[in-house]
Parts: sequence; structure tokens; C-alpha cells
Amino acid sequence: MARNEQLIRQHRILQILEASRFGKTLEELRGALVDDLGLGSLHERTVRRDLDALQAAGFQIVDEPSPRGRVIRLGRADKGIHKISASATELIALSIGRELLLPLLGTHYWQGIESFWTKVREALPESVWEHYERHRKAVHVLGAPAKDYARHEGMLRTINRAILQHRILEVSYAAAGKEPQARRLEPYGIAVYQSSLYVVAAAVEIADPHERVRHWKLDRFQSVVALDEYFKPDPSIDLERWLGRSIGIFSGESADEVRIRLSNRAATWVREDPWHPDQRIEELPEGGAVVAVPAAHPRELLPRVLALGAEAEVLEPQAFREVVAEEVRKLADAYQGPK
Repeated sequence: MARNEQLIRQHRILQILEASRFGKTLEELRGALVDDLGLGSLHERTVRRDLDALQAAGFQIVDEPSPRGRVIRLGRADKGIHKISASATELIALSIGRELLLPLLGTHYWQGIESFWTKVREALPESVWEHYERHRKAVHVLGAPAKDYARHEGMLRTINRAILQHRILEVSYAAAGKEPQARRLEPYGIAVYQSSLYVVAAAVEIADPHERVRHWKLDRFQSVVALDEYFKPDPSIDLERWLGRSIGIFSGESADEVRIRLSNRAATWVREDPWHPDQRIEELPEGGAVVAVPAAHPRELLPRVLALGAEAEVLEPQAFREVVAEEVRKLADAYQGPK
């Protein structure tokens, strides 16, 4: 336990010094540690030992005179031992971010991530790297297993080039349960969602402006060719706004407000893990709550509602309610009688 406390103190010392432009006196540093870590007491000798340990690990920590007395600060990166400037917080955040980007495995994006990570690794002294690794073990990134898009790397490069050059794509696309079809797409961007990559693109053959833009799953692309034909981007298509309208990867020109009655337990789960940034939860006098959440398509809410079982009931709109009811009927029929 004492070893963990020492590592926590040292990490916090680095954070305090990183945020301090003019450095800290030993007393100021001790006080900041006491306040930030909620310590009952902390001797200056302990802080000094922590500083000595960080210096021994390779961090350039400078002790110099000032009008306030002797101050401690981090040395300038260009005078230190680091070929790449990376603070303690930045390196830990970078390593976590690298794991969150595992869905890009096998793509040229991941190659760039790994190339930069290797440069950072090679630029840091072994003692510094070990210091970071000890802290890094405290944070674990969980979620859906990462895919490997190595098979799609060439396609992804072509799609990325077409996005930048506004070129029309001719693709062979196999929707779930269907044979591949030839499609012509105007690509606008790429979205990462739950370990999968999606191409946000408008289908050339669809005239309805409310139906043209869709999310095409990269796993279902059989082939991609960038044509020598160009399209004029629609200025009304804002990808951040488009992707932020609804839940998950579904979206559309407009979203309906869906109201779902939740039990007390389900309401707690939805508060802890929100479905959408704009959701509202209204407490009910008789217990439980109603969540109001925007959704562009019934299918995006279906797995979330079914996961809650009898703890959730779609109230409105009626079309959404009917989609859930139909799915429940199919499930009930499937489970009738022995297998």
C-alpha cells in the first residue's frame, strides 16, 4: 500500500508542476499535495524524497532561486532528455486513447498510431517508461472486442481519398442477409462505433434528400473503386450534427422523441449509462421514471429496450411501440413449447 501511495504522490507532483508556469516552493508543493490527495499530514522530507526519485527516473526537475524563495519546476523539454515532449498525464492519456482506437486495427490509421507510439517509446529512457507503466496498470479499457480491418485497408485508403477529393465511389455492398449490389456513393466521412467502421455517404440513385445519406458498414463492402467523377458536397450535411442527432450509428434528417417508462432499477441504469446526451428523465409519483430520448429509427432503440425486458415499456410514438411489440411477439412464438 505504501508503494502505491508513493506512486500516486509522484504522479500528482508531476501534474502540479506541469500546471505551474513559475514552479512551486517546497512548502507550496507540499500544501498542494495535502489538499489534492486529502492527506492528514505530509512532511517536506517525504516530498523531497519523491522529487529525488523522479529525478533518478529521468525527469528533469529544476530547483532554482526566485523572489519567493527556491522554486521547483519542470525543465524545458528542449533541454531535457526527451526527444518527444510528453508530460506524465499526456503519456498515460495517449496509451489509453491508443486502446480505445483498437477498432482501427489493420488500417493505415492504426499504422500511424503505432508509428507514433513507437517514436514515443524509443524517445523515453527505460526508467521513465517503467514509471509510466506502473501508473498505467491502474486503468483498464474494456468493451467490445476489436476487429482487424486489414482486409479492408486498400478499400479504406480509396474511400479516404474519395472523401478528400469529393469523388464518387462505385462499390459492391452486401447488406445483411442480401446478395451484393452495385451502388454509387458520395462519401462524406468515416465513423467509428462499437468496434466497427461506417462510411457516411449519400446514395447517388436516391433522389429523396431525407433518405440519401446513410451509414454503410465497412465489413459489408466487397469492392470499392474511386471513379473519375466528382460530386459537389451538400453544405447542409454537417457530420457532427448528423451523427449527434440520434442513438448509436442510426441517424436521419430528423429524430422523434421516444418516451419509455422505466422501473426504478432500469431508471438507475439509464442514469448511470445515458443513451443520448439530450435525454430527459422524469420521475413518476407512483415510482419509476419516464425517459425521453431522440431516435431516428425504431431499430436503434430495440436492443436497448429488449435488454431491459419487463423493466421498460415504450409509450410513444406508436410506430416505435409497435416495432417493439412485434419483436416481443416473435420472441414469444419462438419460445413456445419445448425445443
